[in-house]
Amino acid sequence: MKPTFKAQPIQVQVPASSANLGPGFDCLGLALNVYDRYIAQVMDEPGFDVDVTGEGAENVPVTDKNLVIKAMYKGFDFLGGRPRGIALRQLNVIPHGRGLGSSAAAIVGGLFLARSLVLGGQEKMSLEAMLNIANEMEGHPDNVSAAIFGNANIAWQENQRGSVIAQSLNIEVDPRISALAFVPATEFSTSKARKMLPESIPHIDAVRNSSNTAVLVQALQNRPDLLLGATEDYLHQSYRQDAMPHSYALMTKLRSAGVAAFISGAGPSVLVLRTGADDEAAELERAAGERFAMRTLGISRTGVAAISA
Repeated sequence: MKPTFKAQPIQVQVPASSANLGPGFDCLGLALNVYDRYIAQVMDEPGFDVDVTGEGAENVPVTDKNLVIKAMYKGFDFLGGRPRGIALRQLNVIPHGRGLGSSAAAIVGGLFLARSLVLGGQEKMSLEAMLNIANEMEGHPDNVSAAIFGNANIAWQENQRGSVIAQSLNIEVDPRISALAFVPATEFSTSKARKMLPESIPHIDAVRNSSNTAVLVQALQNRPDLLLGATEDYLHQSYRQDAMPHSYALMTKLRSAGVAAFISGAGPSVLVLRTGADDEAAELERAAGERFAMRTLGISRTGVAAISA
C-alpha cells in the first residue's frame, strides 16, 4: 500500500562523525557537534528541485545522483512508495572528503527525511532498520551509527540466516572529553584509502590492535587518562601514510608529545581526543602549522533529529 505523505516541509540536522578512532577500524564511531541541515518537502510535480549551499556545494549533484535524494528514495521504497517529486534544500557544514562523515550524514539525513515525510513513518522504519539501510549504502556501519544515535558507538555486522545485519551499541562519552579536528585543504576518497590496506597483518599487530580497541571503549566512558595508549593503531594508518604524508606526520608529532591523535576515518583530517584547556589547544594549533585548519569540537550527544524550520 502506497504511503500517505505529509504536505509540510521537514527540516533535519545530522552530526559529523569520526570513525576508527585509532584501532577501532570499521567498528567505532564518534558523533561530533558539527551539523549538516536539510529541508525537504514532497511535490505534486514530478522531478527534483535541489539547492545546495555550503561545503562542497560546487561538486554536489542536484539530480537523482545527489546522495541525500538517493537515500530518500531508499527510505521511501522501504516505506512503500515514492512521492511524485521532491524539493530539497541542503546546507552543508561538514567538510567533504576529509574523514568527518559527510557521506554518512547525507545518507542518514535522507533516510530520516523520508521517514519524517511519511505518515506513520516512525512506526514503519525503526532506527535499527534505518541503520541497516544506511549500512548497505555506506558499506560500513561506524559513521552511520554515530550519525543516527549520537555519542560514541560500537558498530558491527553479523550474518543472520544468510543476511548481513548491522548492529550498534551506544556509548555515553565521558563529559570531560572533547575533540580537536585538524582539517587540511586537500580531500581524500574513502574508496582509495581502502585499496591501500593489506589483506593480512602480523599476528602480534592484530593482538595489540584488539587490546587497544577494548581499552578505548573504557577510556571513552570514564577513563580519559587511557586515551593516548588506547588510540594507538596497528591495523590501517601506517599503510595509508604515503597517501597523506602531512597528516601522518602531524599525527605522529602529536602522539610523540603525549596527545591522543589519530587519522579521522579514511583521512586526511587528524582528530585529537583530549580533556585539556584552551591554552593547550592554541599550542597544538601552532604545532600543526599552516597546512591544517583547527576546529574545536564537542561530542554530539544526539544523532539525527528533526528541528524547527
